[in-house]
Parts: sequence; C-alpha cells; structure tokens
Amino acid sequence: MFGQNNKPQDDQLIPDQAIEGALAADASAEPAAPAPNVSMPWQHPGTPLDAPVADPIAATPVSDDSPVVAPITPAPVAGDLLEIKQQALAELAPLVDHLEQSPEEKFRTTMMMLQASDDQSLVHVAYEAALAIGDEKAKAQALLDVINEINYFTQQAASQQPAA
Repeated sequence: MFGQNNKPQDDQLIPDQAIEGALAADASAEPAAPAPNVSMPWQHPGTPLDAPVADPIAATPVSDDSPVVAPITPAPVAGDLLEIKQQALAELAPLVDHLEQSPEEKFRTTMMMLQASDDQSLVHVAYEAALAIGDEKAKAQALLDVINEINYFTQQAASQQPAA
C-alpha cells in the first residue's frame, strides 16, 4: 500500500503480441445480433399481438351492495375564488392587529393584503410596519417594496386618466 513500489514487474507485463492476438481473435468472431426493431409498440411478452384487449372497467361486475360514491363537486370557478378572497380579506382586516407578529411579519402580512386587495389605504400601514423593522437590510427592502407599491398605484392612476 503506502510506501511500496507500485511499478509493475517485468513478469507482470502482457506482451504486445498477446494483446494483438486477442484483438484479432475478437475481430474474427461472429458479429453480434442486430438490435431489435425499436419502432414497434411495446407489448407485454405474454400477450400475442393479435389478441383482443379486455376492458377492465367493463369486465368489473357491479353488485347492489356496492358503496355509493358521492359525485365530485367541481372546483370553484375564478369568479367564486375572487369573491371568497375579497370576503376573507374583509374579515381579516380588523383581526390583523390581534396577531402576534414581529415587525417584519406584520409588514409581509400588510403587503400581502395590499397586493391582494389593491387597497391604497394599506400603503400607510405597510410604511409604518417597514419603519418598525429593526434589521437595516430588511428595513431597506421593505421600504423599497413600499415605494414599488406606490409606483404601481401612481402609474395605474396615470394610465387611467384620459389623454389631453
């Protein structure tokens, strides 16, 4: 292992003639079988190609004592989801002050509500929450987020005014 001479000894070397003979013998061997045709569809090895395929649903017997499964209720459509969101935001607004949150969490919650509702009155609340953040890096990011929201509202208002 360590400290030993790992160089091969002369009696361990394979002569070049032996290698050339092995390569020549391999080249004269029969060629390998061609690869199977990959374009054929996959089939279970125990099923003949022309065998009819049974429909497992049609073959299942139905008994009278089978449990009745309730129909699947369709997912609410976008209008329903928006209505639920607006109701949840309206119910959450007076309760937010009851949450025990750090200044950063309060800022994130306020920003989420602001962005979800487009309620411009929450900009001031988000700004106050940003000012209360102790970590300077997080505070700077929060203030940038407030500025971005104000830019969003001012650009939206400018684009809605009729051109002069």
